[in-house]
Amino acid sequence: MKTGKMILTIVVSVGFLLFASVAQELVMMLLSAAGIPAWLYHIVGGFLYAALAYLLVRLYCTKVLKEELAAFCIPKCRVQIKWAVVAALLPVFVSAVYLLLPGNYETIPLDAGVKAAFVTRGIFLAGVGAGVTEELLFRGLLMNAVIKKWGRLAGILAPSVLFASLHIIGMNFSLFSCVQVMVAGTMVGVMFSLIALEGRSVWNSAIVHGVWNMIIIGGGLTIGTEINEYSVCSYVLETRAFLLTGGEFGIESSVVAIIGYIAVSLAAAWMIRREQGKKVRTS
Repeated sequence: MKTGKMILTIVVSVGFLLFASVAQELVMMLLSAAGIPAWLYHIVGGFLYAALAYLLVRLYCTKVLKEELAAFCIPKCRVQIKWAVVAALLPVFVSAVYLLLPGNYETIPLDAGVKAAFVTRGIFLAGVGAGVTEELLFRGLLMNAVIKKWGRLAGILAPSVLFASLHIIGMNFSLFSCVQVMVAGTMVGVMFSLIALEGRSVWNSAIVHGVWNMIIIGGGLTIGTEINEYSVCSYVLETRAFLLTGGEFGIESSVVAIIGYIAVSLAAAWMIRREQGKKVRTS
């Protein structure tokens, strides 16, 4: 891939993310103004976000780059069982570690409609919408464009650093929190990249990403140093240790989560190395 086309692809990837996000927000605002309940427009918004991203990526790959989607780790939608298992185990492991620490369960009185809105927000907006969209763009279009120009290492690291950076833009974080978010965000990006490369499919990384969002930042049970007013229940930690709590960003950037990202990354890297070894031996 020529340098100009690769740079264009990077810009287009971020542009698609912004366009799909704005379109999703506008549609949900219109549905809200029309009196549609929040739980329903959260479902619509989540699927719309993912569908728009897929259509935009498909058009760009086939019409502009003149390549098949499979060349960008976007085959037919299919998830390997092993990554579905990892998708469930990783957030459960991280949550379990924190639930063993001193803390208190706290709830805010909410009616059924608000609870439904919080849960659907976590499942469909954070899980389906963000999980699928970000994987299509970062681990699909962007990562593979960089790989085609500069190789696998750059393809894994560059989108991961960009992915981490987007999580601190516009946030009034302290310097320490910014550093911790950059480290954690880059590591989770590397993890998703290796998962996508292992099976040559962003759908594997999307299931891990989506389920993580549903459990860790969804509207069911959230874990942190304060009550989350957008959650049905909060587990409020007594500890204020910066590395353990994740600072201002929360437990997604904590040392516990980073250990989880590294463990899964090493497993995915081992699988990739093993598969390459098999190809060498049979060639």
